[in-house]
Amino acid sequence: MPDEIARQTRSAVSRDGMVTSPHDLASAAGAAVLARGGNAIEAAIATGAVLAVAYPHFCGLGGDAVWIVADREGRRRVFSAIGQGARGPIADGPIPIRGGGSAITGAALVAGWRHALDWSARNWGGRERLADLLAPAIEWAEAGLPLTASQAFWRDFRADETKDWPGFAELFGAPVPVGATFRQPQLAETLRTIARDGPQAFYEGDLARRIVAGLAAAGSPLRLDDLAATRVRESEPLRLAYRGLDLLAPPPPTQGVTTLGILGILAHFPMDAVAEGGADFFHLCVEAVKGAFDDRRGLADPDFVDVAEDRLDPSRLAAHAAEIDAGRARPWGEPFRTGDTVFLAAADAAGGAASVLQSLYFDWGSGVVAGDTGVLWQNRGAAFGRAPDDPNRFEPGKRPFYTLNPGLALAEGRPHLLYGTQGADGQPQTLSVLLSRLIDHGLDPFEALRRPRFLLGKTFSDGRDTLKIEADAGDDVLAELTRRGHALSPLPAASPLAGQAGVIRIDADGVMTGAHDPRSDGRAIGVERRKETA
Repeated sequence: MPDEIARQTRSAVSRDGMVTSPHDLASAAGAAVLARGGNAIEAAIATGAVLAVAYPHFCGLGGDAVWIVADREGRRRVFSAIGQGARGPIADGPIPIRGGGSAITGAALVAGWRHALDWSARNWGGRERLADLLAPAIEWAEAGLPLTASQAFWRDFRADETKDWPGFAELFGAPVPVGATFRQPQLAETLRTIARDGPQAFYEGDLARRIVAGLAAAGSPLRLDDLAATRVRESEPLRLAYRGLDLLAPPPPTQGVTTLGILGILAHFPMDAVAEGGADFFHLCVEAVKGAFDDRRGLADPDFVDVAEDRLDPSRLAAHAAEIDAGRARPWGEPFRTGDTVFLAAADAAGGAASVLQSLYFDWGSGVVAGDTGVLWQNRGAAFGRAPDDPNRFEPGKRPFYTLNPGLALAEGRPHLLYGTQGADGQPQTLSVLLSRLIDHGLDPFEALRRPRFLLGKTFSDGRDTLKIEADAGDDVLAELTRRGHALSPLPAASPLAGQAGVIRIDADGVMTGAHDPRSDGRAIGVERRKETA
């Protein structure tokens, strides 16, 4: 184990494989899989499992995941590992944000591992055993790893709230300093059970019964049949052409269409001729966000709601572009959705690529630890509404509106860019500037990630509907944006509010370039495969 997390200061480069994630040890676990001949899906599972240990405030076994996978042979699929609403009755009134009453959807992360690994074996000749992929996560949970600054920040930030969260204080509430060893022996045992008995152990049998008993004791309506009903939907990704690339995103109930909509609006402007990082650059991105967010209304689970309306219709996107006034900001007032998650991605030398987001929704999810399992449960059900006319209203078996939307861009049919970010409502916004920097301006992944970004709307710490923008955008830029009518709230440079994004770029010659956000504890790791000698 390294003495400290190695903070990335430039992009990593490799021909043999690449992993990026917000934690150094998670990236290392995935890179080790690629180095021994595993594929991108197998590497992503190993990476995600370590993140469930190293970043318990943002993701874990009690949460969900959304995958996009693609290869050079033309296969491209979305795995939506999203838990469904409880089948039994839930309490009347608004759905609470924390506690057992917010733990009203199942958790599909582990089911997603099973689905992805099966797909890998069928389509990519994957041979890795789940037990081997989980081994690093089990080791770090048992022996402990250095507590991250991110975890310490969110523990301290929520200190006044967490005292009453069932089982939370014993596992996560101790004032352990950054860098001190943080152990999770109960989670290690749960991971060991899954490694030994398979993913289904999380949903049926003794472990599942202990999970349900712990949730029920905290007031959750989830029962054994809810866990057993957990399944992963596999589908074609949404697609948008942009500057010669095909951008892929997950379908509803995610907001993937929103990210594509922003880029579809920006396609009507010569972004390559707009000075990157200038006032025009930010103004166009912000105004495109407003148009695409108008179309986000009505997104919900397509198993329950008709979402056939074509939000990517070219005429619709052109109309949004025509509404943009180059010299004046339009009014803004969107409902704010918070949420925290982690982005990870992996690419292998054979052309396989996996772009993944996994999450507990809010930082620390519901705050409910499921009995003695060490599993912190998500509060994704708090995204449901209760009004009868709300397309996203709670119904048994329904999936809530989902902010997770990992991305993947194809160049001439092959994976070219893997990208995604933490940040709920901020995800499409961060991706708008990130993709323009990568595609329109040709920036290197690390350079694209480190430059200033914005977040339009309210945040957990600022209830004003303002344009939050990192101060290193420059005084002249901030002054010009103010002159155009944007209500600004400057953020410190490299603010955590701007998301934690990651990128892998794969060029036509097979060279992979990757980086993870300098706002995170992670980095990209390029693999050098050991060559056989005669």
